[in-house]
Amino acid sequence: MNINKTKLDGVVVIEPAVFGDHRGWFMETYSDQTLIQAGLPHSFVQDNHSFSASKGTLRGLHYQLNQQAQTKLVRCTRGSIFDVAVDIRKGSPTFGGWVGIELSADNKKQLYVPKGFAHGFMTLTDDVEVQYKVDALYSPEHDRGISWNDPELAIEWPVDLIPVLSAKDEQAPLLKEAENDFIFGDKQ
Repeated sequence: MNINKTKLDGVVVIEPAVFGDHRGWFMETYSDQTLIQAGLPHSFVQDNHSFSASKGTLRGLHYQLNQQAQTKLVRCTRGSIFDVAVDIRKGSPTFGGWVGIELSADNKKQLYVPKGFAHGFMTLTDDVEVQYKVDALYSPEHDRGISWNDPELAIEWPVDLIPVLSAKDEQAPLLKEAENDFIFGDKQ
């Protein structure tokens, strides 16, 4: 596996080694040892799997407050998505900054999103499946979100469509109005 840093400290792109032949291909999608050696803290406790039927479906930007904050390891196993992480750690030199990358069944890349970052994605194709590991269980009382189109974030979503949103995501506040207890430098 290759681990590539992004402009946001702690957010990395993981590219697995893919071994192919006339039968197809094989790859490791997760290696505890590789993440430990790369200094990526985690202890995954749950796997999630989502399906989105339509191109332009947008899920996010989501996070959970500190007591139940989640590190995520995200991959797209069918179709293609534009995956985004936003730094929401108050006092961070990159606060409000974002990074976006295409994850697809074809490129097999994964995005590691640590605690202190909001996460979301937009489908680039129909019939998309996304799978991700988290290191804390889902907690409705800690679940929060930020508006996908917050003008201060200015995320450059690649699909020029009115996105398909959940009712929750339609109501998400701007970053400056969102409940957020992440402080840059705090051990999460």
